[in-house]
Amino acid sequence: MLVHVKNVLSPEEVAHCRQRLEAGDWVDGRVTAGQQAARAKNNLQIPEDSALARELGDLILRALGRSPLFNAAALPLRVSPPLFNRYDIGMGFGAHVDGAVRAVPGAGIRMRADISTTLFLSEPGDYDGGELVIEDTFGSHAVKLPAGDMIVYPATSLHRVEPITRGSRWSAFFWSQSMIKDDGARALLYDLDRGITGVRGELSDDNPAVIALTSTYHNLLRRWADL
Repeated sequence: MLVHVKNVLSPEEVAHCRQRLEAGDWVDGRVTAGQQAARAKNNLQIPEDSALARELGDLILRALGRSPLFNAAALPLRVSPPLFNRYDIGMGFGAHVDGAVRAVPGAGIRMRADISTTLFLSEPGDYDGGELVIEDTFGSHAVKLPAGDMIVYPATSLHRVEPITRGSRWSAFFWSQSMIKDDGARALLYDLDRGITGVRGELSDDNPAVIALTSTYHNLLRRWADL
């Protein structure tokens, strides 16, 4: 399930992130890659333990709390601190699958990476190439979104970033451990949530159909939640 979440950051928040990142210290992005991914990865990254990464990461986490669509799609139990990367001309990231388990810096815990998310911080016209290509059972999906928008997709997906041929592509990325481990069950709950939202727009909250659908949603969540 791929979900495009629009306007996660306002234009002012995007501009603030870009301004702060312009002055940041960038390092080789392979420092946070696993053995397989490191061979395919060619980009730059803000150190994950830096004050800048924490500052901007907190801004993004607050924005996620304002996003009903992200929370409906991910049903997050834990969200990793966001990281920040940059692809300049000639850089890209070959086909790979994200690591299954990640340590949460400073928290002394590990989390299962069920869902990957990329939040774009560059406008599509600022660069050529750089598409995030995600493979699923329905084929390949090339993603290149406006700054402030993000794509949410299963971390089990094979994916890559096409090489940059002009300009520079900047983004934030992070992982979520969902309350619903199974991708298929999570997709069913997401579809049900969207259906309930649509029905509520047509009927009152105390309509029997709305009450029945909402009850079914929460009882399925209760049955499948892994806490």
